[in-house]
Amino acid sequence: MDFKDAIKLLSERVDKVKDNLHTEEATKNALIMPFLQAMGYDVFNPLEVMPEFTCDIGIKKGEKIDYAIFKDDQPIILVECKHWKQELTLHDNQLLRYFHVSNAKFGLLTNGIIYRFYTDLEVPNRMDEKPFLEINLLDLRSSQLEELKKFHKAYFDVENILSSANELKYTSELKVVLNKEFTNPSPEFVKLISKQVYDGTMTAKLLEQFTTLVRKSISGLISDTISDRLKTALKTETSQDQNIEETAKQAPPSLPVNVVYMSEDGKIVTTQDEIDGYNIVKAILYDTVDIKRVVDRDTNSYFGILFDDNNRKPICRLYFNSENVRYIATFDKDKLETKNKIESLSDIYKYSNEIRNVVKSYLEQ
Repeated sequence: MDFKDAIKLLSERVDKVKDNLHTEEATKNALIMPFLQAMGYDVFNPLEVMPEFTCDIGIKKGEKIDYAIFKDDQPIILVECKHWKQELTLHDNQLLRYFHVSNAKFGLLTNGIIYRFYTDLEVPNRMDEKPFLEINLLDLRSSQLEELKKFHKAYFDVENILSSANELKYTSELKVVLNKEFTNPSPEFVKLISKQVYDGTMTAKLLEQFTTLVRKSISGLISDTISDRLKTALKTETSQDQNIEETAKQAPPSLPVNVVYMSEDGKIVTTQDEIDGYNIVKAILYDTVDIKRVVDRDTNSYFGILFDDNNRKPICRLYFNSENVRYIATFDKDKLETKNKIESLSDIYKYSNEIRNVVKSYLEQ
């Protein structure tokens, strides 16, 4: 089985079995050992994967770590395990203590769902307190899978991993910082950006105004960027999209502005805003599911977005018929509809979690 397929299969397994795992040992057996197997290691060969690996630390003798992965008779990865419900923290963690007394270059802290990889980028032979790579099996990203593959037995090479570890560490930290600033811009960030367009004194009132403007600008920029890329990338993605495009091309000149399709009886009207909203939803789901399974179906009262073109599996609905008030309706796992008022198309991104979660619930069925 292909490496990526094995990890994705394990991801599906995790969500199904985790609620039945009540101990750390059960987590190891059901989640962590299968993960190590998917990484190409023989978990039943103590010369390759040694459980309860002993590390002597100063006057402490016989201290043990959950697993040590060996290559050429030397430990290369130390693995510390937690129960799947436990939060992963390095506070007073054995992994920090063991790392500097072993020859292993990498530490792995995991609860069977989240896998955090550490090394010694900041101080030689002392494990960093922040991971350079984090994998969440319930939220897999293709770029992360490429980095994870480097730890597979068949591809493992210390220098190859370290060559990208430093960049990974700081890019992941920068993403966290940028995400915080994009969601809730700090005064310092707002002042930095505002200087580019405003030369006057930044008073408290102006700072408040510019904070709102910066937030809206970021949201609009993300929306525009995603829409532009999707318009290019999705031209031939689905026959449904092609049909909409052909309909728009063949539409008579008498069609109103912003309308790309109108049924013969005039009851169903598809607008460009609805198509753009549909594209934003597909962008949100791009890393969650094959977006060919995300299908639109317009009606006379709302623009529906469905999973697998199944009316019983709604993802969300766009109520854009009114010129003054617009809503996006989201659904929970029980298909209960909640209408949310939005001011602009970019506000759809505020409901990314609800959109992803309902699709994940359909994938679990």
